[in-house]
Amino acid sequence: MPLKVTTWNINSVRLRIDLVAKFLKSARPDVLCLQETKCPDDAFPLKRFQKLGYEYTALSGQKGYHGVAIVSRVPFESYSIENFCGKTDCRHISVVLGERAGLKDPLTLHNFYVPAGGDEPDPEINVKFRHKLDFLDEMTVLPSLRPAKGQRAILVGDLNVAPLEHDVWSHKQMLKVVSHTPIECEKLTAARQAGGWIDTMRVLTPEPEKLFTWWSYRAMENWLSSNRGRRLDHVWTSDALAGQVSKIKIAKDYRGYEKPSDHVPVTATVEI
Repeated sequence: MPLKVTTWNINSVRLRIDLVAKFLKSARPDVLCLQETKCPDDAFPLKRFQKLGYEYTALSGQKGYHGVAIVSRVPFESYSIENFCGKTDCRHISVVLGERAGLKDPLTLHNFYVPAGGDEPDPEINVKFRHKLDFLDEMTVLPSLRPAKGQRAILVGDLNVAPLEHDVWSHKQMLKVVSHTPIECEKLTAARQAGGWIDTMRVLTPEPEKLFTWWSYRAMENWLSSNRGRRLDHVWTSDALAGQVSKIKIAKDYRGYEKPSDHVPVTATVEI
């Protein structure tokens, strides 16, 4: 059966709940992974999601900053949260889908919001950039991010790194810009390889084709014509799911709606 999983940095779930509802009514993913919800758990718009058919939720939120959530039309077996760098800043949540969701074999779904890193790509003078590098290092060694042989797992989220040359509008001009500096690209790649994860978006759409999921607010009027985007949002799968992602859709049109997020929904269809 196909399982549709969407990842979307929504940049405030309460502010953009109408846009989320529009997407859910149209795309109907089975599971929606949100980042940067900027919402404490007790203020999350549960009733709105329930009316849309998404009755099951796993939340890790805080007031005003960060925050991740998973909302689903199918039930979870369990959920868990990992903290990084000695902080409880709501950047990870995972769920296990199993028999209650109609799956014969369990599937673990991780949802991440990696720190953006600020503007200055120097860890000696920018504590935000240092935090980002440390976070990526911890992802590399975390046991729960190393699926065992045969274990079905998916990792999605705003990883805030565009690791490949054609994941940005201009590789040459972006080399000293946070999100595409060599050290960030190396550390994200190390984290992916350490867990044996497959960069499924690039399996289905190999380089040199450009892939973008984010367009800066600084180009509100001409974002589409200038197309200076970056691929900051990712879909990774464990080796046990190799070849089972049949489609990935980047819903670019959602960047053009009124009061958009600077990220757009990315939906993977997994044949499980």
